Amino acid sequence: MFEYHGWINVLETAGADDEDIRVEEARLRVIADGIQQRITELASPYLLDLLDLRSMNGAVFVHLGGQPNHPAPEILDFFREVGRRAPGSYGLLHVRDDEAAEHGNEVRVLRMVRGEVSEHAEPLLSPCVPVLEDPFPG
Repeated sequence: MFEYHGWINVLETAGADDEDIRVEEARLRVIADGIQQRITELASPYLLDLLDLRSMNGAVFVHLGGQPNHPAPEILDFFREVGRRAPGSYGLLHVRDDEAAEHGNEVRVLRMVRGEVSEHAEPLLSPCVPVLEDPFPG
């Protein structure tokens, strides 16, 4: 089982900009259009339960989540790709992969800050057994 849940606040830069708001919005729209194109390319009922790009109150967000039967490197690649396209972005992606040799009993969190992604153990949800599930009897 491979389970993932995440969000990204899509930002062109991490800095405050004094430029005309229309210029900033136009550049962010170009970035968002590119991300939407990738979402369309990735769309698959076997891989993606939720992959959504939407604007809320003038900001652009990506939401993603699903539980395919096997690991989905496309999801992790997409998360990193958004950071490359929009280097001011930040967000979190929680991943549980019970087939992972080294981290099969952990929930991992990919943290995006200023478009850069790092991976960490999620201490609030790990170890999966016994925090999330009871141990197997026996």
